[in-house]
Amino acid sequence: MSRAHRWDERLSQAAAQRRAADGWRQRISLGPSAQLIDFAGNDYLGLAADPRLAEAQAAGAKRLGAGARASHLVSGHLDVHQRLEERLAELTGRPRALLFSTGYMANLGVLQALCDRHTRVFQDRLNHASLLDGARLAEAPSRRFHHRDLADLERLLERAPREAPALVVSDGVFSMDGDTADIAGLANICQRQGAWLMIDDAHGLGVLGELGDGCVGQAHDHHQVPVLVGTLGKALGSAGAFVAGDAAVIDHLIQFARPYIYTTAQPPGVAAATLAALDILEAEPERRDRLHANIARFRREADTLGLPLSDSGTPIQPVVLGDSSRVLRWAERLAQAGLRVGAIRAPTVARDQARLRITLSAAHDASALDALLEALDGCRREEAA
Repeated sequence: MSRAHRWDERLSQAAAQRRAADGWRQRISLGPSAQLIDFAGNDYLGLAADPRLAEAQAAGAKRLGAGARASHLVSGHLDVHQRLEERLAELTGRPRALLFSTGYMANLGVLQALCDRHTRVFQDRLNHASLLDGARLAEAPSRRFHHRDLADLERLLERAPREAPALVVSDGVFSMDGDTADIAGLANICQRQGAWLMIDDAHGLGVLGELGDGCVGQAHDHHQVPVLVGTLGKALGSAGAFVAGDAAVIDHLIQFARPYIYTTAQPPGVAAATLAALDILEAEPERRDRLHANIARFRREADTLGLPLSDSGTPIQPVVLGDSSRVLRWAERLAQAGLRVGAIRAPTVARDQARLRITLSAAHDASALDALLEALDGCRREEAA
């Protein structure tokens, strides 16, 4: 048997196993004429399609070019990047911020730069894949504490070697469940145990906090949460990510974070669009008010319908159905009603925790919520018939 044949067989077996488990993922190519109402994306404030962002992006590209041409450390760090970093530091109440091209790269970069095989990393069991992969990249010994279980975390820290640097890592808002970390509780444990705390606030930034500064933001100073990660492609409607912290943290990342050092800088038009999004975030707090009104209405009426909701006060509202085939049936039924939702199955979540991942936005009006709730009730009724 040739080596090429063995590779073909390996890929074929992997595909067959994934299909048999109802876990096969498919891309959907969408155009401007797509008719489905989007309850699957992360455009929480409805900014991705705001013409002001598109105009700012076009103007930025016209002034500075479609691409940055090089990495930040060569010749790609432009004035628009510098202004954006300063605005993000100001929003989050940190001394400095550093741009990354994606949230995944930001988490890989931080963990690879801060940790090594002598570091102990402690992660919430439901952390995003990028955080788990970052610890692997750093070859740092890792332990995963039970979800949001502060007592379990403290037990693990107590048992860890006292001479080893310790980093506690958690999502701020958990991307599949929509619940939030106990930031104050984590910070208190880290202070007692001499550990640092890193929070990935990808789904909180722009949504939570009095200023849209997230579930960490200005409520917790940089001594409590030394490493704060945020993304720009969700509530802020553009693309990219950043890390916020004090000067020592940011300087360390500039020197040692390989995903930062060896990547072309963010396109300048994207940075300009994000600056426009930050202006809107500050000037139009009613967007957050409308989003949270939508969350409250959906939860109230979904509970009345008897839908299995999780304990989430954020735009992420999972309907846990348990069985992958059942999730696919409901998602198809919703698509037929003109609604797009996420059909989340193993391995993204545990095999018995398959769910519809419904995400709400300030852009959803009353008729869109009506249609969603009616379609979900229709799914429930069809199964009960």
